[in-house]
Amino acid sequence: QVQLVESGGGLVQAGGSLRLSCAASGSIFEINDMGWYRQAPGKQRELVATITRGGRTNYADSVKGRFTISRDNAKNTVALKMNSVKPEDTAVYYCNAQVVTTSYGVFHSWGQGTQVTVSS
Repeated sequence: QVQLVESGGGLVQAGGSLRLSCAASGSIFEINDMGWYRQAPGKQRELVATITRGGRTNYADSVKGRFTISRDNAKNTVALKMNSVKPEDTAVYYCNAQVVTTSYGVFHSWGQGTQVTVSS
């Protein structure tokens, strides 16, 4: 019933910028934490950034100062602005949300991912 859809991925040169977006839809009562994770080929999924419903953020050390996470509670969206991208940022980026449904069931939801490729 709850779906997350990412958008904004693509090919970008090192040093450039990219903005990822994620929209949640379905029987949503409220969304608690939201975040972005990424997984490069042959590597484990890793945390990129998270944001609470109140706007408190947390970033991986590797992206601090370069990436910015934000959310719009009214629209049930979360975004990741990626600045000064590096080749090591290349990965599939996944949106995550802790969703409370209208029936008060809580679900840890994931999007299908969007590919980000940074060329040198």
